Amino acid sequence: MRFHSHIGVYQEEKKLGQNIEISLEVKFNINEKMIKDQVENTINYADFYAIIAEIVKESRVDLIETLALMIIEEIKQKNREKIATVKVKLKKMSVPIDGVFDNVEIEMER
Repeated sequence: MRFHSHIGVYQEEKKLGQNIEISLEVKFNINEKMIKDQVENTINYADFYAIIAEIVKESRVDLIETLALMIIEEIKQKNREKIATVKVKLKKMSVPIDGVFDNVEIEMER
């Protein structure tokens, strides 16, 4: 998923914003025999996009780690009984660091 965000430690980052990429991996607590090819018996991944888009839109946090934790907690809270773990990879595409960087990336799982 790709978004334009207004997160960062520096005021310029929050003012101008920057592009981020988010990858999501979810492990389910679902019995395969219960799915029966019905979306209501599993989790609709379109809901994940809506949750993440809203968090990114509203967030003005300093750290990408904080944003990743917010995403993990919100997704788990919405589907606690069906989700075992959530892993988020968050990549900030431009960083105000002196040096040669394509991006910075973190990965968190709970």
